[in-house]
Amino acid sequence: MTVLEKIRPMLMADGGNVDLVDVSADGVVKLRLTGSCGCCPMSQMTLKTGVEKILKQEVPEIKEIIAL
Repeated sequence: MTVLEKIRPMLMADGGNVDLVDVSADGVVKLRLTGSCGCCPMSQMTLKTGVEKILKQEVPEIKEIIAL
């Protein structure tokens, strides 16, 4: 199970999802929030306080999450 598969049920409960776009060698992960999460005014908060927190806990090499 990937880390994103752990996060997806939380997003899907609100009609959204997340797609992995890119992972750079320097630890920057680019994600795209889709569905309801893609256009939600709270999407940046969801990304930083939810998705980024979980990803960094599971994969300490991640330095930053960027939403596209």
